[in-house]
Amino acid sequence: MSGFNISRRGLLAGVSAVGASAALGACGAKTGDTTSTGSGAKADTSGDTVRVGLLNSLSGTMAISEVTVHNALLLAVKEINAAGGVLGKKLGAVSQDGASDWPTFAEKAETLIKDDKVVATFGCWTSASRKAVKPVFERYKSLLFYPVQYEGLEQSPYIFYIGATTNQQIVPALDYLKKRGLTKLYLVGSDYVFPRTANKIIKAYAKANGMQVVGEDYAPLGSTEFGTIVNKVKDAGADAVFNTLNGDSNVAFFKEYKSAGLTAKSLPVLSVSIAEEEVKSIGTQYLDGQLTAWNYYETTPGAANTKFVAAYQAAYGKDKPTSDPMEAAYISVHLWKEMVEKAGSFDVAKVKAASGGIELDAPEGKVTVDGATQHVYKTARIGKVGSDGLITEVWNSGKPVKPDPYLKGYSWASGLS
Repeated sequence: MSGFNISRRGLLAGVSAVGASAALGACGAKTGDTTSTGSGAKADTSGDTVRVGLLNSLSGTMAISEVTVHNALLLAVKEINAAGGVLGKKLGAVSQDGASDWPTFAEKAETLIKDDKVVATFGCWTSASRKAVKPVFERYKSLLFYPVQYEGLEQSPYIFYIGATTNQQIVPALDYLKKRGLTKLYLVGSDYVFPRTANKIIKAYAKANGMQVVGEDYAPLGSTEFGTIVNKVKDAGADAVFNTLNGDSNVAFFKEYKSAGLTAKSLPVLSVSIAEEEVKSIGTQYLDGQLTAWNYYETTPGAANTKFVAAYQAAYGKDKPTSDPMEAAYISVHLWKEMVEKAGSFDVAKVKAASGGIELDAPEGKVTVDGATQHVYKTARIGKVGSDGLITEVWNSGKPVKPDPYLKGYSWASGLS
């Protein structure tokens, strides 16, 4: 994965620009016009093609996860172009490699906005990368669509959070463990903002819900040394492990876990950053029977998902799995398209104003944009990894859950933000 490379200015083939002049009139733009994104940066909407930025780690420790998200974004752009584009204009995808390095993410975000003059950007995975680029998008008043579940306790007027927030993933996962009597938890995570904040939330939940955190350990992102941590887990008397490791550290952790004689039956692990692509990379023999918490699986039923899986595999290979972050990235481009067309403009302020109530029959099920928080209503799902490498749902919330990024609906979370 780390050797993946793509030209940052590789524009996808688009549809004919016939009728573009009529669309320009509809959105109020004329030849030579630009759409302001603040602080002197201008998104170029003057031609038959508008650029969208794709900002992912195409190299480094996070490439194991982010390359496939990048591919899903490209698929969405291609589909939109084939259907006529957005307001009569085709989309040109401009890729930048964040290289699993947070300062690089910030640098590349500024490049996309100032030099490439994109109308919107889609990407980032880790919360560290999102935190790094957040002030850049806010400074230039440009939009970022973030596709991955995260720790909540954040809101930005220039970020749409398309992945789950805490009450749509972590809290349902804890409810699931509690109902099954798995009340003694060991917390293992990568050493950066998402795992540490998530574990702060988990400890507050545990205190209020008769659960106990019997251990807590962090490893540097990209670490491959887990012998000491796994031995501590084994000796702690835990009922379950709550795993917030990210990237290829999961490979080393689960191999060490099995080597120590630990299994899903003897000591289950519930992971919130391992999806189908990571299962394939880690090896199903190390993950068989383990639990995950997401909002989408490749096996999620429905016509929209059947179509998505078929389209992705037709583009990238029949053996290529789909995953929650990939699906969220894919729908983020389609949601942005719906916002732009409702607004009748690429203008950021108008797109934001039009966002509330936008709905999509997505592969994960019905999703709706909450205009107040710029998060999305999503169905929570718990899954179990099978020997075939697929994840099968064992529980879901029954309906889309309203996003509550600051956990205002939970008394036990009152001191967290």
